[in-house]
Amino acid sequence: MEEPLKYLLVEARMLPEIFTKVMQAKMLLSRGNAKNASQAAQMAGISRSAFYKYKDSVFLYDERMNENIVSFSLALEDRPGVLSNLLAQFYQLGANVITVNQNIPIDGVAIASVSIRTADATRSRSQILDMLGKLDGVVEAKSV
Repeated sequence: MEEPLKYLLVEARMLPEIFTKVMQAKMLLSRGNAKNASQAAQMAGISRSAFYKYKDSVFLYDERMNENIVSFSLALEDRPGVLSNLLAQFYQLGANVITVNQNIPIDGVAIASVSIRTADATRSRSQILDMLGKLDGVVEAKSV
């Protein structure tokens, strides 16, 4: 029977340098600074084989992942500017929009779901929900 995966959180300076270089190469690729894995590995100063050996096992710990992520389900009127105004309100509150999904409108109303990161938001979840319900064009707002 195969042993289940186990993860450790280790400060980067305590690890062999190869792991931070693999992360550097992965970031170069994801940001488009490198065209392919070979170029990313070369730019990070590691071999391509070392990159491939560790790339699926080394991940950057993002402290922001601990921040509050809140999802809302919204019924929006099908007219220009409603979704745009909603997103502008999140910006003004200091919330970071993570995802937006909107369905095709039925009977003049489109269901949308929006997930936000609230770490820098100036209001609580309930205050945000209350504000959403009062926006022009928002028929209904729920916190998921």
